[in-house]
Amino acid sequence: MEFIINKECFNKAISDVSHAVSIKTPVPILSGIKIVANSDCLSLLGSNSDIVIEKTIPLTIDGVKELEVYKKGTVVLSAKYLSEIVKKLPEVIHLKLNENQSVTIKSNEIVTNLNGLQSGEYPNLPQIDGAGYFNIPSVELLEIIKQTVFAVSKSEARPALTGVNLSIRENRLSCVATNSHRLALRELPLESMVNGSFIVPSKSLNQLTKLINDESGIIHIFITKSYIVFKSNNISLFSRLIEGNYPNASGLLPKDFKTIITLDTKTLLRGIDRACLFASEWRNNNVHLEILDNSELRISSNSSELGKIEETQSIKAIRGEAGLSISLDGSFLLDALKAIKEKDVKLSFGGPMRPVLIEPSGNSSYRQLISPVRTY
Repeated sequence: MEFIINKECFNKAISDVSHAVSIKTPVPILSGIKIVANSDCLSLLGSNSDIVIEKTIPLTIDGVKELEVYKKGTVVLSAKYLSEIVKKLPEVIHLKLNENQSVTIKSNEIVTNLNGLQSGEYPNLPQIDGAGYFNIPSVELLEIIKQTVFAVSKSEARPALTGVNLSIRENRLSCVATNSHRLALRELPLESMVNGSFIVPSKSLNQLTKLINDESGIIHIFITKSYIVFKSNNISLFSRLIEGNYPNASGLLPKDFKTIITLDTKTLLRGIDRACLFASEWRNNNVHLEILDNSELRISSNSSELGKIEETQSIKAIRGEAGLSISLDGSFLLDALKAIKEKDVKLSFGGPMRPVLIEPSGNSSYRQLISPVRTY
C-alpha cells in the first residue's frame, strides 16, 4: 500500500473516525484505525463494537486533487499515534506500507515509522445488502435528533429509554425520547418502504450530529435486524440497535386541558434561565409557574439560604381557567424551550399535578411533555 494525500483532508478523516475508537478497549485491534487504499479512494474505519464510522476520501474533491494511490492495500494503525503524528506534520503526506507491517509516513524532510496491527483481525462491516432503507435531508435529520435526544434517560436501569425510538408507519416518521419524567416527540411525513419501530442509542445519534453537522444533501438510512446505518456521500455511521419494547408515546400524551396559554418563546426561555439561578438548590431544580388573572405568568424560584427570584411575563393568549400554579424541573423546561425555533410557544395544563404539554404555536408536529414536581 502506498499513497500521497493532502494533510488537512487526511487529518479531518482521522479525527472523524477516531470518535468511534476506544483507546481502553480490551480488544487491541479496536484501538486502531483501519486504512484501506483502493484505486479510486481511501477508506478509514474506526470501531468500538457498538458503532462503526467509515470515512471515504475520493481522489478529487470539488475538482481539486487530494489523493493519489500508487498501490492498493490495507493496514490498521494506532488511532492515538496516527492522529498525533499527522496533526504535527506540515504538508502533503506520503504513506507507504512496508513488508514487516510497519508504515513509513513522510512529509517534507520528516520521516516517521509506525508499527501496524494485523488488518485481518479487524471486524467486518455489518452487511446491509437487501436491508430496508429510506432517505431524509440532512438538515431535517439534524433537527429531529436535536429536538428529541436530550430527553433520553441517563440511567441504564431501563436500557430502552437510553435511546430514541424511531417509528415508521404509513409514510410517517415518529421520533420519541423519554426518561419517564419528560418526553419529546417529533413527527415528519416521509416516503418509505420501511415500516417498524427501532431504538437507536443516544450516544450514536449525538455522534452522528457531529459528523453531519456540515453536510448538505440526503442521508440514506438502512435498517437491519440489529443495526441502523446512516450514509452520506463520504461518511457512514453503523450503530447497534437497542433491544426491547418502547413505551407507547401517543398513549402518554394528555387530551384534556384546563388551561392553555401562549407566550413569546425567547422571553419565556430567558425568564426560566434566570429562575434556574436559585432552582438548582432544589433536588428537582424547582421553578414555580403561576397564571395571574388572564394576562400574566409569574415565574419564581427560591432558596432558603440564598434568596428568591421572581418576575411576571405577559401572556399573549389564554384559554380556560386562570389562577393555576405548578412547579416544574427548571432544567427540563430550559431544554424544552431551547429546542423550539418558532416565535411563540403554547403551554397546556391539565392541573397542578398533571404533565404540561409544550409545543410551538401552530405546529403540532413537535410536542414535549414535562411532569410536575412535588414541592413538599
